Amino acid sequence: QVQLAESGGGLVQAGGSLSLSCTTSGRAYSRDALGWFRQAPGKEREFVAAISWSGGILRYADPVKGRFSISRDIDKNTAFLQMSSLRPEDTAVYYCAASGNILVPIAENEYHSWGQGTQVTVSS
Repeated sequence: QVQLAESGGGLVQAGGSLSLSCTTSGRAYSRDALGWFRQAPGKEREFVAAISWSGGILRYADPVKGRFSISRDIDKNTAFLQMSSLRPEDTAVYYCAASGNILVPIAENEYHSWGQGTQVTVSS
């Protein structure tokens, strides 16, 4: 099983930027895809972005395209989510997750391990 730990959340004004990190550990030689999901108060968790092990496949949800960028550093076992032009509707708990599906899925049930989440709050 893979352990994941998110960091980098916080409070930012609308239009600002924030970078999240997800550090993985616990399973050697893992070639999992990594994804970011978010859950706003009173809403279901939704897909945000995902990246393949090699970084060659990227996926983004429509609401974040052009504003968010996902990347990863394999040597550091870390994935990143760079968020810019943030909006109040981006306010949510952001979760990092790992999937063994090389097709880099966007469905939540394709991800087998999850982090505890980090809060992102965007003020208007």
